[in-house]
Amino acid sequence: MKPDWDTLGEKYEDSKKVLIGDVDCTGSGKKTCERFGVEGYPTLKYFNPPDTEGEAYDGGRSLKELKKFVKKLGPGCSVQTWDKCSDQQKAELQPYLDMSIEELEALRSSTQEKLDTAQSAHDVLMKSLQEQYESSEKALKALKEEKAPALKLVKVALKGKEAPAEGGTATKDEV
Repeated sequence: MKPDWDTLGEKYEDSKKVLIGDVDCTGSGKKTCERFGVEGYPTLKYFNPPDTEGEAYDGGRSLKELKKFVKKLGPGCSVQTWDKCSDQQKAELQPYLDMSIEELEALRSSTQEKLDTAQSAHDVLMKSLQEQYESSEKALKALKEEKAPALKLVKVALKGKEAPAEGGTATKDEV
């Protein structure tokens, strides 16, 4: 992925519309990564003005797929870019523009609360599943260590019973 990312950065190095960059989350960029919720690597984020929080990019990671995505980037629909908004975008945004600041803040707060609650529940579930998986894996490993030697002996004994007796031929059941 890194070579494709670097190539993409070089392609858009002189662009006035697109900035391709990267941040070392283990070094001086740690605070930036924390601010934008970067937890795994590589994490790709994109920002369309006036968005200052960014969105996670979940598309393909090849150079071809990244180039295709970058071509679609540009200012998002907002009051400041109203003339560039499609009719559909205007129709989606208008109900929010018609709300008061208090209504918007209440909606933002309740929506964020729902997301935070869902994220917490998800995190608890993930922790529980991880603990179950680790417990199961430990029990399976112990069982294998306990039973493998006997299983090997059983297999050897079965092979011995299938082998012809010395100087004779193996007996076979006929159906």
